[in-house]
Amino acid sequence: MAVFLNANRQPGVRDAPLRSCKLASLARQALIAEAELTPKPGLVDRRGSGAHTDLSLDLMRRSATVLEPYFASMAAVAEGRTPTRDLRAELAAIGRDAERAMYKATAGANSHKGAIWILGLLVAAAAQRDDLSATEIASAAGAIARFPDRASLNVVTHGDIVRKRYGVAGARGEACQGFPHVVQAGLPMLRRQRKAGFREDVCRLDALLEVMSRLDDTCLLYRGGIEALNVTKARAQAVLVAGGYGCPQGRIEAGGLDRELIARRVSPGGSADLLAATIFLDAVERRQSVVSSDESI
Repeated sequence: MAVFLNANRQPGVRDAPLRSCKLASLARQALIAEAELTPKPGLVDRRGSGAHTDLSLDLMRRSATVLEPYFASMAAVAEGRTPTRDLRAELAAIGRDAERAMYKATAGANSHKGAIWILGLLVAAAAQRDDLSATEIASAAGAIARFPDRASLNVVTHGDIVRKRYGVAGARGEACQGFPHVVQAGLPMLRRQRKAGFREDVCRLDALLEVMSRLDDTCLLYRGGIEALNVTKARAQAVLVAGGYGCPQGRIEAGGLDRELIARRVSPGGSADLLAATIFLDAVERRQSVVSSDESI
């Protein structure tokens, strides 16, 4: 069997079969495709750091690359298995190692903590069988997520604080529900716009807006409160009503949303993570080995 040779012997990273390596490569590519997609409202892209002060495009690329072998390890431990408490614990241990590697690579910046959770579950679910649809992968990931991680019960995250304060699902609830904002929002919009003949960057940007218009994004809530969330959802919907990134008025509306988020110093990071998940699942379902590139508008 072909294997992924972990020459550096990073903690928590195992030698991985070829399929797991391919899934990990798609996860890395999806994260980089999301980061490079331009122009995104309030987010890091090719223009700059958006509303962030501690992130850059180079850092996002570096973070995604560092995470690839950990995604391969997550996929490897899940190959041929069904969701169980033991599998959940193994994935969580690898995920914690991945977080440490991320923070080391970024000098302490949180570039992809949410994405480690989301894409880690999805690569593990995709590795269980090679004939699953995007919806089936998301559902299988939800089945894994619903098992509790006992090692993290006493750890309070920003997401935990926001969930308690505002009563929203957050990334954990999104996963446990089978990623509804990916399956019911991001993927349908991506495919609808692609079928309509729009360029790939427009399709992905509109998919991001569709997620933003519906998601109770805990990144927005933590930094800007309920007002920032409501304004963002309403203005994202306004961009779509105006025609999305594929028409001039939609781009004008999107530019206004971008300036609003930067002025408020808030960023829809949760939506960005779900866009990366959308890109990943789309590529897996289409049996791609490479995430197609986009052309920025």
